[in-house]
Amino acid sequence: MFRPTRFNPQIGSAAESEALAHLQEHGLRLIVRNFRRKTGEIDLIMHDQQEVVFVEVKARKQLAHGHPAEYVTAAKQRKIIRTAMLYLQKHPKLAEQPCRFDVLALLTANPTTFHWIPNAFQ
Repeated sequence: MFRPTRFNPQIGSAAESEALAHLQEHGLRLIVRNFRRKTGEIDLIMHDQQEVVFVEVKARKQLAHGHPAEYVTAAKQRKIIRTAMLYLQKHPKLAEQPCRFDVLALLTANPTTFHWIPNAFQ
């Protein structure tokens, strides 16, 4: 059972910055951060060689309420996919490239650990 958690924008932004640095260390290049539309938000849009990667970042301090990746529900996935479609409509050259949806889950205990799930959903 998922319990709602209070979102702290400062913590979310810090987690996204850590996630971005982690992905860049693995060769991905940032296209845009925090793409927002009425349909939802995509935390990071990146290039991985010839693929466009839409990344959802989830962070938690501990696993008491489940793994952060578990919070990317089917409803959240649908929102991300709809928002990605809008982004690609506005950027037709990127729409010609293969795309994927990744989840990067962070456990922010000291030190931060990363669980990167490429192709987490379609």
